Amino acid sequence: MNELVVVIDFGGQYNQLVARRVRENNVYCEIYSYRTPLEEILARKPKGIILTGGPSSVYEENAATCTPDLFHAGVPVLGLCYGAQLMSYVLGGDVKRAADREYGKTETVFDTKSPLFEGIPEKSIVWMSHFDYISEMAPGFESIAHTASTPVAAAQNREKDLYAIQFHPEVLHTEYGKEILYNFVRNICGCRGDWKMDSFVENQIRQIREKVGDGRVLCALSGGVDSSVAAVLMSRAIGKQLTCVFVDHGLLRKNEGDEVEAVFGPNGPYELNFVRVNAAERYYAKLKGVVEPEQKRKIIGEEFIRVFEEEAKKIGKVDFLVQGTIYPDVVESGLGGESAVIKSHHNVGGLPDYVDFREIIEPLRLLFKDEVRKAGLELGIPEYLVYRQPFPGPGLGVRIVGEVTADKVRIVQDADFIFRDEMAKAGLAKASDQYFAALTNMRSVGVMGDERTYDYAVALRAVSTIDFMTAEATNIPWEVLQRVMSRIINEVRGVNRVLYDLTSKPPGTIELE
Repeated sequence: MNELVVVIDFGGQYNQLVARRVRENNVYCEIYSYRTPLEEILARKPKGIILTGGPSSVYEENAATCTPDLFHAGVPVLGLCYGAQLMSYVLGGDVKRAADREYGKTETVFDTKSPLFEGIPEKSIVWMSHFDYISEMAPGFESIAHTASTPVAAAQNREKDLYAIQFHPEVLHTEYGKEILYNFVRNICGCRGDWKMDSFVENQIRQIREKVGDGRVLCALSGGVDSSVAAVLMSRAIGKQLTCVFVDHGLLRKNEGDEVEAVFGPNGPYELNFVRVNAAERYYAKLKGVVEPEQKRKIIGEEFIRVFEEEAKKIGKVDFLVQGTIYPDVVESGLGGESAVIKSHHNVGGLPDYVDFREIIEPLRLLFKDEVRKAGLELGIPEYLVYRQPFPGPGLGVRIVGEVTADKVRIVQDADFIFRDEMAKAGLAKASDQYFAALTNMRSVGVMGDERTYDYAVALRAVSTIDFMTAEATNIPWEVLQRVMSRIINEVRGVNRVLYDLTSKPPGTIELE
């Protein structure tokens, strides 16, 4: 059984980043809502527990809280920001509103005799983000860090292995945040750090075989990284019991349908039962007149289910449906932690009553995107497939703002192809973790030749990220953007303006819709 560290989510924006940082230490980590009963969490036998930040004040009525029993369970606990204040408050300390908010990069002085700060300098920069502060430590605690305005930037009760830090070690702005989390997870919690991708793949194959038995399985294959890795993993486990259905909904990137078939079809390197369904006209009809993003997502997702039902009936009895859901999808769909529902098109956590499958299998639901790629390489999938540009489940449906039409799909396909082509020619194919063109719903007057035009604006989006939970706009050289702009304007009919999206995540998402 894998050693486990549990992250208890109190609504902080960095909850998944905390889990990701734990996994970087080769320790398996899961996120649970603060509403999860303590006995359920302890039944998982965690080696350590981390409390995240949160948007409230611990002393407010109806603020997210926890039972004091959490701190008496004999499991090391690390509280971050709100989690640190909550630990102090619940155990008899006091938390008050500060005269001034402490936000951003802050020089902090550490007591390096604490096992939490072992091996880091006595002074370094951390990332602060708080209005409240620990005005009085709980009994048994001592201060182990301070700033110019915060006397208790961190506190500890070594006897009970309880640690509270006011800053965020999980963000890169904290200079020695990785070392602090390593000290907690590996040294204080005593985790061996033996959770590696080869053991994950091996364990998943064994579990899939046990679950499926002699059943038949239908896999939703999009050709993207997640579904491709899921398909090969399932194929490795159960072979010809698996049928992969590829739905070409007409919302794919240029030529992508044929490329997917070339890889996974009968002439490809994998022994898969491959079925291609050309359903573009069916999707365009369903999406006609629909402009609201959430409605588009739901229509696309529901139509996927309908197509799979139809294909399943043609195949015969099907027991399981496979999806390439990954961990950010799970949490952003409102499951696991306290995150708001961000991606409603992901069908995670169960099937609707009217779907004729026994159960969903999501073999990658515990992995972040970079971990999925590692699993793909471990499975022997070629690197060019593993590092293919991420693509959303609803496809170009979320890269076309407003109504989806065949003509708009043509515009965004051509513009996106040009963008990716010029990035490759400039040697920048791996300079950004995800880049694409999207079609805005904005039209404006332009001049092309001697004529006035009234055409669409295309938005280019490129982001750099580690885990796709936070992201910054990629700094693409100006001359490359100029070439992309020039080609799109000249080669793509219906476009007279090209924009570059600089928005980070948060506050934005990576996709436009």
